[in-house]
Amino acid sequence: MDRSPQLTARRAGTAVYDPARPGRPARPGPPGAVGARSLHLSAARVLHDNWTGASTVPSRDLYPHQWSWDSAFIAIGLRHLSPLRAQVELETLLGAQWGDGRIPHIVFNPSVPLDAYFPSPDFWRSSTAGRAAGAPRTVQTSGIVQPPVHALAAWLVHRADPGLSRARGFLARVHPRLAAWHRYLLHRRDLGGGGLASVVHPWEQGMDNSPCWDAPLSRITPAPARSFRRADLDHGAAEDRPTDLDYGRYVRLATDYRDQGYADGRGSFAVEDPAFNALLIASEHALARIAEELGATGSARHARAERLTAALVDRLWDPAEGMFFCRDVYGGGESGALIPERSVSGLIPLLLPTLSRETATALVRTASGPHFGLGGPARLVPSYDLTGEAFDPHRYWRGPAWFNTNWLLERGLRLHGEHARADALRAALLDTAGGSEFAEYVDPYTGEACGALGFSWTAALTLDLLHEPPGPGLSPVGIDTFNTFGMDDMDGIGGIDGLDGMRDKGGNRA
Repeated sequence: MDRSPQLTARRAGTAVYDPARPGRPARPGPPGAVGARSLHLSAARVLHDNWTGASTVPSRDLYPHQWSWDSAFIAIGLRHLSPLRAQVELETLLGAQWGDGRIPHIVFNPSVPLDAYFPSPDFWRSSTAGRAAGAPRTVQTSGIVQPPVHALAAWLVHRADPGLSRARGFLARVHPRLAAWHRYLLHRRDLGGGGLASVVHPWEQGMDNSPCWDAPLSRITPAPARSFRRADLDHGAAEDRPTDLDYGRYVRLATDYRDQGYADGRGSFAVEDPAFNALLIASEHALARIAEELGATGSARHARAERLTAALVDRLWDPAEGMFFCRDVYGGGESGALIPERSVSGLIPLLLPTLSRETATALVRTASGPHFGLGGPARLVPSYDLTGEAFDPHRYWRGPAWFNTNWLLERGLRLHGEHARADALRAALLDTAGGSEFAEYVDPYTGEACGALGFSWTAALTLDLLHEPPGPGLSPVGIDTFNTFGMDDMDGIGGIDGLDGMRDKGGNRA
């Protein structure tokens, strides 16, 4: 039974803020079918407990609103439990899109107290400061963006249940919004003039505290410490979080952007990031598939994705180092300068289907070498160079391993024929997700949990991997349909602790 009317009705109201409803992930059982079943159930419970009625929070305490790229990854996992709920997840996010096409990185829940998260809605002032850029008047958002995973997520969600998607007109409704989002990035954010999108704040790239930002951030005068209060330290250890100095620079950048009416090209921070642009390219391929599903031609978008891939290689590839680097657009010379910091971002272009064999081979070699330890000393690929001076296995994006970046690498390895490495990484991801209680991020060597537990994208991508049997038969990310086994293979897991409400595929419940 399709319960979209009920879900739509729930979206019209205000989702209740309830931080006392923590996720209750259980550790997985022994290896094999029973272990997979237990892990599946635990991951589903995390998503159930983090659902607000219209979207899924990353975690109940540390991140109590809707985050942009989190929701895209969450939808990719939710499609295996409830394609309908996965569609609603993306529709809620896109409902907060600005008139200029940008998808804001946070959509605020008005029932959450202002002091529960900083920067809060009264800092961003989206409906007033963002008026010229077309910020919505009825919902409060941030004014910056996050990586464009959304078209890829929408395509995969559609393929999970094409009949439901067509009946609801899902792709027909999200396509123009996704097209506007890509136009914004390709035109308003080509600040370096080379065809790639730039981020104007470290938070936009998603890897907030990466050492890649240290050089361009050093030019930014930090906001006074007394001008803001960090809510993140209420829930996380200071030694695992960004420093006060870095946070002051983040606040200064965001304040200046807001005070300029969120107009692009006027700030002092602009970086072309390989992961951000690789995800844009993958989503261009996905948007081409969406157009074809709707009866249009996707050839122009596939061609654009190929041109963007060529620009990515031309501007960010370093053949001597065998990886991609960020470019500081304002960092010296007319075209800026590459930032000599090895980040997992520089491996993410392995996702791209038209990457040359030579480039893909070099990326795999780098990932497997001493800097990232794939298949060697590291359990999961770290966010930053294991041998780098700034490496810290616990500090936010300066060394810990994250599940979304490792999921992207697993997809890329499989796409380029590295099935043994992909299978090993998949097994490590599943083992670490369960053993860490679906942690936000982990020590790359030991798998020790860091950050929030019961983290939504960790649970969602665990579900996606559980529904992707290892082996060479998988299709490239965003280009073709994933081969998934049906809910019948997980028969009987839905009726515990209310999880039956998350299944609308096979079980006829939504």
